[in-house]
Amino acid sequence: MDTTPHPFAQLSPARVVAAVESLGFWLPGEPFALNSYENRVFLVHDEERRRWVVKFYRPERWTDAQIREEHDFLAELAAAEVAVAAPWRDAAGESLHRAEGFRFTLFPHLPGQAPELENPAHLFALGELIGAVHAVGEQGRFVHRRTLDLDGMVLEARDKVLASRWLGRRQRQAYERITANLHRRLAPQAWSADQAIRVQGDCHIGNILGRDEHFALVDFDDCLMAPAIQDLWMLFTAQEEGERQMQLSEVAEGYEQHRDFDRRELALVEPLRTLRLLRHSAWLVDRWEDPAFPLAFPWLADAGYWDGHLRMLEQQRQALEARPRWLA
Repeated sequence: MDTTPHPFAQLSPARVVAAVESLGFWLPGEPFALNSYENRVFLVHDEERRRWVVKFYRPERWTDAQIREEHDFLAELAAAEVAVAAPWRDAAGESLHRAEGFRFTLFPHLPGQAPELENPAHLFALGELIGAVHAVGEQGRFVHRRTLDLDGMVLEARDKVLASRWLGRRQRQAYERITANLHRRLAPQAWSADQAIRVQGDCHIGNILGRDEHFALVDFDDCLMAPAIQDLWMLFTAQEEGERQMQLSEVAEGYEQHRDFDRRELALVEPLRTLRLLRHSAWLVDRWEDPAFPLAFPWLADAGYWDGHLRMLEQQRQALEARPRWLA
């Protein structure tokens, strides 16, 4: 067993404060750790009582060029008056900073609560927000960030899980069979390169904050090139037909305040849902050496989790065989 301390274990409160103060700030209080696993994120306030979110990037995950491309996209969005948190820059215009081997960035804190996906006004506002992001996103392309590759990412996730120690013999055989079937069914769903625009990439309600009908989109850590529906499909949570059509109608109407809503992309909702299910388990397996993961996700080691995961993947196979319900 590898007993080498994880790099984030060295990120003490004193080091967080020292890193921020190296930029010319003074922090009168202690940093407060926010809920984040991929990176380490802290809430701090300075001597002027301004609140900042400090993000320390996971070592070796992104290149400097990829992080700066994220930051430049956020600056472009902010310049277009889209509600996002653009990173603070120093006098030299630098947004990516270093301290004791860590790379970190300072963002203005945006308060608020997650939206209610049963609220038509919230859904309209979310569609309008994401439409505004995409209206800017389609005006350029990422050079260094990834492109959402349905085929490649399915195989990547599958290989990570199969290389792990968590699956029993029966589960491994079932996982190999089900995921091979899913891969065959997903292959024809691949999109053309000209469908991809710059998107936030991980647009779940935990990354949307606001009050009333005014929301902001945060955490562009996973921004990439992808079809527009990648930022929209997680808003479609309804199971009943009437509510499903309400969600779709409100989101689309808000979205079309800024750009056309391509309803043909609704056929990608279930493929993208399948990809997310596969990648989530692969992510947990891949990050298990980080001490935060066994504490937060102890059930990964239980056979029951993997049995449940296999059932969900089988349900997705059935969903992929059916007519896309969002096109009904």
